[in-house]
Amino acid sequence: MSCERDGRVLFQGLDFSIVPGSLTRVEGPNGSGKTTLLRILAGLHDGFEGQVLWQGRPRNDDRESFLRNLLFMGHRPGVKPLLTPLENLRFLISGRQAITDGQLSEALARAGLAGFEEVSCQHLSAGQTRRVALARLLLSDEPLWILDEVFTAIDQQGVEGLEQLLVNRAAMGGAVILTTHHEPELPGMDRLRLGQGGGREF
Repeated sequence: MSCERDGRVLFQGLDFSIVPGSLTRVEGPNGSGKTTLLRILAGLHDGFEGQVLWQGRPRNDDRESFLRNLLFMGHRPGVKPLLTPLENLRFLISGRQAITDGQLSEALARAGLAGFEEVSCQHLSAGQTRRVALARLLLSDEPLWILDEVFTAIDQQGVEGLEQLLVNRAAMGGAVILTTHHEPELPGMDRLRLGQGGGREF
């Protein structure tokens, strides 16, 4: 796979697999194409050369299956400010799973939002708003997670909890690929390095 932007090569010669039970961090300096790569993998960006396979077949041959098995979270939380955390989480899950309000409230509590379920998100801090989006991970059963800057605006306690969640997800057979500005030291984590001649380091 290769990708150019405004006449500049972001990366080239990428050839890698994401397999069940794996945890992969995409690394590189600003502008090296980390977010672009994740958006390509998630099917949100078509400006590249090469192909993306899903379960050994071209992704577009069964795009519906791919999207059904994918959870993508961008660096923006995607939380609607006029809705409450409960309403936002219900919206994020809708069409994916049959979830009760009790399960939604439990996920929000585990995300550190107990007592804020019915507060309009426009009154929450940046960290609390991020936690609304992250509560979705506690309910997700999709086998592939693609997460862009998922640790943004999260305090140390939240970082530790999220790191453990990702480790547990991989241990249960899920596949996680992510970007992050902090330096997580997670067991079994692979690294995909961009910005040095388009190569990779595992």
